[in-house]
Amino acid sequence: MKIETILFDLDGTLINTNELIIASFAHTIEKFGDRPYTREEILDFIGPPLIDSMKKVNKDKVEDLMATYREHNLANHDKYVEAYPTVVETIQKLKEAGYQLGIVTTKLNDTAKLGLKITGMDQLFDVLIGLDDVENAKPHPEPILKAIDQIKANPMTTMMVGDNYHDIEAGHNAGVQTAGVAWTIKGREILEAHNPDYMLEEMSDLLTIVGVE
Repeated sequence: MKIETILFDLDGTLINTNELIIASFAHTIEKFGDRPYTREEILDFIGPPLIDSMKKVNKDKVEDLMATYREHNLANHDKYVEAYPTVVETIQKLKEAGYQLGIVTTKLNDTAKLGLKITGMDQLFDVLIGLDDVENAKPHPEPILKAIDQIKANPMTTMMVGDNYHDIEAGHNAGVQTAGVAWTIKGREILEAHNPDYMLEEMSDLLTIVGVE
């Protein structure tokens, strides 16, 4: 069935915030953790909601951890964040071709909007569902279903694009088509194991899939 609506995860999918996230976790763990964490351990924290990761570091100081992380993340945001190759022009072409576009992220709305603004994409999306808009984060279907509801989209003609298995699982759970991105820092094998309908080598592959030239 023809795709009419495309929902995107933000971090690791449209914008490269990986080094920012790793730096912010390392800074926070240095202050509150019981030991230094390896880069590999920190990579496991990319994707799930921040609170879940912080509980694993120090469940008694979750509020302090989150405040320290967010302070570092915002202070260093502009220095690190950039769009992945072909992302901006692909989103612009999809918008011009009349597709409904949305962001479904586990970030808080304000930080998500900041990332879109820095990369010049803040006017290109019809809906943004952040962590503060839902009771249940991905892989629960709620964020995707909420986005679909807000823009009155049809799940049958909707696709979810993401870099984390949570995105693919959420898409399956919401009954939409799914696409994984090969540039995921987690390794494409992890995504492929969750059987996305498509695997994008770069974002412009989407144009071929939906038939926009």
